[in-house]
Amino acid sequence: MIERPDTAVPSIAQRNLEGYVGFANLPNQVYRKSVKRGFEFTLMVVGESGLGKSTLINSLFLTDLYSKDYPGPSQRIKKTVQIQRVRGQVEDFVPSEQCECLFLQVEQSKVLIKEGGVQLTLTIVDTPGFGDAVDNSNCWQPVINYIDSKCEDFLNAESRVNRRSMPDNRVHCCLYFIAPSGHGLKPLDIEFMKRLHDKVNVIPLIAKADTLTPEECQLFKKQIMKEIQEHKIKIYEFPDTEDDEDNKLIRKIKEKMPLAVVGSNVVIEVNGKKVRGRQYPWGVAEVENGEHCDFTVLRNMLIRTHMQDLKDVTNNVHYENYRSKKLAAVTCNGVDTSKTKGQLTKSPLAQMEEERREHVMKMKKMEAEMEQVFEMKVKEKKQKLKDSEAELERRHEQMKRNLEAQYKELEEKRRVFEDEKANWEAQQRILEQQKLDASKTMEKNKKKGKIF
Repeated sequence: MIERPDTAVPSIAQRNLEGYVGFANLPNQVYRKSVKRGFEFTLMVVGESGLGKSTLINSLFLTDLYSKDYPGPSQRIKKTVQIQRVRGQVEDFVPSEQCECLFLQVEQSKVLIKEGGVQLTLTIVDTPGFGDAVDNSNCWQPVINYIDSKCEDFLNAESRVNRRSMPDNRVHCCLYFIAPSGHGLKPLDIEFMKRLHDKVNVIPLIAKADTLTPEECQLFKKQIMKEIQEHKIKIYEFPDTEDDEDNKLIRKIKEKMPLAVVGSNVVIEVNGKKVRGRQYPWGVAEVENGEHCDFTVLRNMLIRTHMQDLKDVTNNVHYENYRSKKLAAVTCNGVDTSKTKGQLTKSPLAQMEEERREHVMKMKKMEAEMEQVFEMKVKEKKQKLKDSEAELERRHEQMKRNLEAQYKELEEKRRVFEDEKANWEAQQRILEQQKLDASKTMEKNKKKGKIF
């Protein structure tokens, strides 16, 4: 709202320039540009399978990010565990070491949400199978690698010559779901938050709070906060403001930490009023009822009041820490302390050139190894072909010998048959001759009998 002096007239030409400059319109300009550009927010959800992560996300943003056609990762992947086996040189986990590792794959889903003319590109990062294995050692490493890779991408985008398009895919908030066991944090929960509290804004949540009574929930919250303080875990710190009302709101939120939430996408009618909740034989657990759970506190804090602060803390604290460590590793008094093992580096450009040469050497080495493997495969194939050819020749000779033996056998049978035929014909001729002689003798005898 631009305030004008009383002496100003509607005509721009006659406006009192000494009383009106126009820079009060800057917030409107920033607002219009921000609305036109849109906003980006990346939310990471981590927790064991079956704690209602996908349902809570749908409830928070009132959108079917996960539906029956596109279910959450816990339903898409069998038992949420997707394992890849990697052999050889693994740089993301143990640099320059030969190892074999198993890791879970971090998944991300993007959705464009529009509300009141403002569009928000929401990125949900999920870690299917987290904590479901028998041995959960280093199961947080894929999450750390993902967060660092997004910071690395943003740092590379800042270092480019053309910086017009710099998408912000850094993780701004991590909602860590704690199982409602009522016995405090598990060792995995403590270790995960200790590993990530310096890299991302961690907000612990008690999942499925409707399984606890109010007294159990309060005791569980106190136990969790006590263990968080004992292990010096840094969860998201709410900013101090000059407004008393905001300070009261922040104090109320801090008193409710960790937030106990319930998620549901089912609309139930209670006393003639439609609410989102979960139906039980003893009643209805309303999602948006502050007496039943802290869902509204989480939604207001995460979306309506502190979303921008989460982004600011990510950019000004966590990203700056990562950037400082990265640049300090590249040039720390002219010495690269991470990769070159004390070799002098005059500038980041020289370090980049050195890394490029290392990459080229690595690619040549990989190419040579691939050529060796290819030659070995070709040799194996040729040997198989030779063996097959020898086997075919052996079968051909065997069949040829069999045919020759059969031919000889048939020739022998034909010769025997010809001999038998010749003997039979000779016998027939002899019999014919004997018959002829007998007939002649009989005729002679008849003639002699007539004479006498």
